[in-house]
Amino acid sequence: MTKQQQPLIEQARQSLDAAKLLTDAGHHGFAAARAYYSMFYVAEAFLAGKGLSFSRHSGVIAAFAQHFTRTKIVPDEFHRHLIRGLEIRHVGDYDYPGSVSAEEAQVQIARAEEFLLLAERLLGQEEPPVARDLPAQQQAGRPAARPRRPRARKR
Repeated sequence: MTKQQQPLIEQARQSLDAAKLLTDAGHHGFAAARAYYSMFYVAEAFLAGKGLSFSRHSGVIAAFAQHFTRTKIVPDEFHRHLIRGLEIRHVGDYDYPGSVSAEEAQVQIARAEEFLLLAERLLGQEEPPVARDLPAQQQAGRPAARPRRPRARKR
């Protein structure tokens, strides 16, 4: 995990803790919003690992799909969880109190927990999984030699 990713993962953990406390207090809309932010911070941490940062939630969600779910690094359901989480966050933050049920808040919290577990599994590695598969010269920062093209035979 990089220095840029660590604070985002910590923020995700704190948001998840806050979501649980808010649920216990009966504030389900706010709990669902905090659960969404937990997932959002994890998505930002994944993107930070690629040197990417976005100023809008829609940018983070789209880039997460492009770089992680479409490439099959992360299962598609995590992208769907982010989209649904944002929808529920809007309901919890902007609709009337009681718009988000206790059950929906619990679903969002469970999804946020899954996101954190995924991050700990994939980002917690000392080096990215792909780096271990690179030739030694690429790991050292040198480009790999280009393969030679076969010569055409003269007839």
